Amino acid sequence: MKNKRRFLLIVVFCTSVTFLLHSDSIWLWITDTTYRCPSFPFQFVLPKKPKHTNVAFIKTHKTAGTNMQSMMMRFADRHNLTVMLPIESCHVDFCYPQWFRASNVHPGMLSANILASHLRFDRKEVQRLMPKDTIYITIMREPGAMFDSAFHYYLHHCRGFLSVPDHSLSGFLADPQRYYQQNEPLSHFTKNSMTFDLGKDKDHPATDTAYVQAFLAEMEETFSLVMITEYFDESLVVLRHLLSWDLEDILYFRLNMRKESTKKQLSPDLVSKARAWNALDTYLYVYFNATLWEKIEALGPGCVEREVRELQQAQDDLMRSCFKGKKPLRAAKLINIESRPWQPAGDIDIMGYVLPENFSHGLSQHTQELCRKIILPGYVYGKIIQRSQAESYKACQQQPI
Repeated sequence: MKNKRRFLLIVVFCTSVTFLLHSDSIWLWITDTTYRCPSFPFQFVLPKKPKHTNVAFIKTHKTAGTNMQSMMMRFADRHNLTVMLPIESCHVDFCYPQWFRASNVHPGMLSANILASHLRFDRKEVQRLMPKDTIYITIMREPGAMFDSAFHYYLHHCRGFLSVPDHSLSGFLADPQRYYQQNEPLSHFTKNSMTFDLGKDKDHPATDTAYVQAFLAEMEETFSLVMITEYFDESLVVLRHLLSWDLEDILYFRLNMRKESTKKQLSPDLVSKARAWNALDTYLYVYFNATLWEKIEALGPGCVEREVRELQQAQDDLMRSCFKGKKPLRAAKLINIESRPWQPAGDIDIMGYVLPENFSHGLSQHTQELCRKIILPGYVYGKIIQRSQAESYKACQQQPI
């Protein structure tokens, strides 16, 4: 009798798993619960700890922050959360590069769960508005790669870059002080951009060790996680455990990316020069790259590696479901404005996505919706949420008291 019962249980279990594996809307659930890091017990249910929904992502430039912003917008949308967004006159970035101020926040979004748009960070001002239990996150990129990306992205927008005779990165880095224009409106893109975004003085001497140490200490105190672009997926696994999110919450497609053929590998000499010119950013990167690996070590490197594989497999599966083999296109060729990334002036090509006409064939409503939303650039998604929240706020204001 015991053997029969055991056999029936095995049959039921296998039947259930077979059904789940063939259901396109539940495959995410399966991959999410296959592996657990040591901090979580092995179980076929989502973590009992509720998801943390008050999160401030301080977005830095040219660090894959758009991937994170889009992910955060989708999380807010999926869980019906309020996103802090700017007044209309501030476009999508709280009037950046001005300091973040409450006066630049839409009045209907002052009490929010999620913050993920570009801003110049003022810790006290942000903390005054966000809930007390908000978890703060940011992201950093290796300064050589970040500066190379910024140079080509903003080449035709920054006078310091444009003043280089041959418009080359090597020409600028040969004598950056010669071309750097400290007081030009966009000078923050030409030196220590991450430092500037995080609210500090991009021009402070990096030789002032007391200033650097105080800066690092303040950042470590503020941010529960500093993600690293070069280890984006590993960072997401750490993030998922920090916030008790599920796998679908951290799915992403690469957004705002340059066409691969326009990228060149920097020589060690150029990397060294870029790091020296962006010395404060370099201190930040080296320090917080180490802290990320400390967190990975605490979770267990093998476990993190397994979850990274699960994440990448889920992304590959979703990519095939959404695009049926089609590749990203140049932004200029995208007819749908809502999925089109911002295209800077000049020769640089930014890539975006277009869904095939028949993409919905064989997909559940849930997966179709995910395909539509996961390709939206963060600022576009922000505008959509901004309109929706503003309309709700206006409707509430018009109701009789």
